[in-house]
This record gives sequence, C-alpha cells and structure tokens, in this order.
Amino acid sequence: MMISNMKPLIGISCCTKLFGTYGTPNHAASDTYVRVTDLVVGGVPVLIPANGTHADVATLLARLDGIILTGSRSNVHPDQYQGPPHAEGTPEDAMRDAVTLPLVRGAVAAGIPLLAICRGMQEFNVALGGSLHQWLQDLPDRLDHSTPLQANPLVRTGKAHSLRIVRGSWLHRIAGATEIAVNSLHNQGIDGLAPGLVAEAVAPDGTIEAIRAPAAPALAVGVQWHPEYDWEHDPVSRRIFEAFGAAVRSRDMPQAAAAD
Repeated sequence: MMISNMKPLIGISCCTKLFGTYGTPNHAASDTYVRVTDLVVGGVPVLIPANGTHADVATLLARLDGIILTGSRSNVHPDQYQGPPHAEGTPEDAMRDAVTLPLVRGAVAAGIPLLAICRGMQEFNVALGGSLHQWLQDLPDRLDHSTPLQANPLVRTGKAHSLRIVRGSWLHRIAGATEIAVNSLHNQGIDGLAPGLVAEAVAPDGTIEAIRAPAAPALAVGVQWHPEYDWEHDPVSRRIFEAFGAAVRSRDMPQAAAAD
C-alpha cells in the first residue's frame, strides 16, 4: 500500500527483447510509458521483468499501487486461450504471458487499478477467459488495424480510424464524446469477450477497442490503441492517464488518512 506523502508505485510490464551485437536478452518497456507515469500519472515507474514462472506475483501485488500493461510486437501465445497455432514467424513472448496473465487476475481481484494498452488489453481479455482473433486483416469486412512500420512517427502513430463509444460508459465520461479518432498498431484483437468484461468502444468494423471490468473493486480498463504516444497533444489520451492516476490515489485515501 502507498504510504502517505510518498508517490504510488506503478508497475509497467516489460517484454523479452534481444539487444546488442550478441542478441543478449533484455527486459524492456518503451520510454513512453515511463514518461507518462512520471508526468501525468504522478507515480514512480517500476519495470516488471518478463521473468516467467520466476516472477513473484504475490509480492508484486502486495507492493504495487497500480499496473500498466504495455503494448508489444509480440502476441499472447494461443495456448493461453485454446486457439490454433500462430502463423510461422509470429512473435511470441511466453515469459511475459506467464507474468502478466496471473498479474491481471490478481490485480482485478485485489482492487489494484489496471490500465491495459494494446497487447495489454489482449492479455486482460485472455487472463479472464476471453479469446483473440490472430490476424484481423484476414477476416471479412475488417479494417487493416496495423499501421505499417515507418520511420516517420507522425505516420506511424497518427490517427487511423474512429471509434464509437458506448453512451454512459467510463470512456464516454473520459472522452466527453461518443466518437473519437485513435491510432492503430495491432494485428490481433478480441474475438470472445471474457466473462465479467464489457465493451466500451468499437471500431467501424466492429472490432472491440476498449473494455472494462465493471464489477472490479478498482478501475480496470483496457484500450486497443496507444494513448501514451499522443497524451501531450491529445486531450482524451491525457485524461485516460489522469483518470488512472486518480484511481490509484483514490484507492489509498483511507489508508493515507489513517496514517496521518
């Protein structure tokens, strides 16, 4: 639990990535998540390694005040939702899966605020019993949700399509609108929505783009796009992180007041 007068600890999930001349395995999370935690959420970023079954999830849940599940080029392993094998060459990160999936279940049960982004939203859904489409572009009448990898960040992270937001939802209150435009950098997406989750927004082709666990003791939401890319100039993206930060602080208000 957060101690009065101290910043909350925000766990940020890492991926397993190979760096350097010799392809040395590293645990990595994009600087965008660290910066938005520092500058908007108002917490101390704590990188959660993708150390598989060696992870002490119980200790993480006892120490962290909030959790951000990050995006990644890798995809949740299909064994986690009884799906068919991935196509050859599809990036996977089973070590990350082994950390994030039990972490999601524990966070939701314990009332630790959770913000799941892109791959993180897919983990959120799978962890609670949902399934995924592995390649949205192959489905009839679906958009290509994967922006081509380009050096120009304005192209790579620019607005790609609109969303229809469910009236009265958490996202509706955050956005103050029933339609917004978002970036799009994913191939996979939700197929079967997990029990206990509700859809908060959908793309024009019906792809679920935002989810929430309404019965969770604390805020537990997921977005399929990347608000961490444009929070500096997109008000809705910034308000998503502000609301997450407020949920973290709200969770600890009674304990902080008692400590005073």
